[in-house]
Amino acid sequence: GCQGGWFNGYSFTCQPVDWSNDPKAVRMARAVWWYFFCKITELLDTVFFVLRKKTNQVSFLHLYHHSMMPVCAWIGARFLPGGHGTLLGLINSFIHILMYSYYLLASLGPQYQKYLWWKKHLTGMQMVQFCIIFIHNFQVLFRQCDYPKFIVFLLGTQAMFFFYLFGTFYKKTYYSNNNNNNNSTPKKAIEAEVTNNNHVQNGKVKTK
Repeated sequence: GCQGGWFNGYSFTCQPVDWSNDPKAVRMARAVWWYFFCKITELLDTVFFVLRKKTNQVSFLHLYHHSMMPVCAWIGARFLPGGHGTLLGLINSFIHILMYSYYLLASLGPQYQKYLWWKKHLTGMQMVQFCIIFIHNFQVLFRQCDYPKFIVFLLGTQAMFFFYLFGTFYKKTYYSNNNNNNNSTPKKAIEAEVTNNNHVQNGKVKTK
């Protein structure tokens, strides 16, 4: 993606598809195909979750994300193997490298938990990704550009919907947990004080 265009001559404001046999255009077309292939292999995430009976991780966010991305990647590989929409694939690939690196560390055992403090920031990076994709695509709607308006509209609206889904997950996972921990602290302190001032004998609390 970088050598095929985005750091090698592509325009961030309007980039039509290059249908020629130019080596740079062919390189980008190959990158689009490999991106589609990667989205297909990522469907194995769902298979592994089901086989390990971790159905709680097969959420609407997970199913929608892993269903829509292969469709979008197929549209790119079949009809638009290059051009403006490929920035999505470049950024998304970088995010997924970090994400699967996190999964690798998490699978190595509890002794590596201390290296997993950046999960919250990984989710934040995913949300920043969707903001960039939204702005990058929607600005094309307001300028003359030889790139399908329907596609940039589709990519932009999907980016905002994903932003909403990931934002809901972020709030539920991180802010809710923090609030629960803060709310449970006074209760734990009271329980500890009761334990120190009383002792339990034969199922009855006996005051000192």
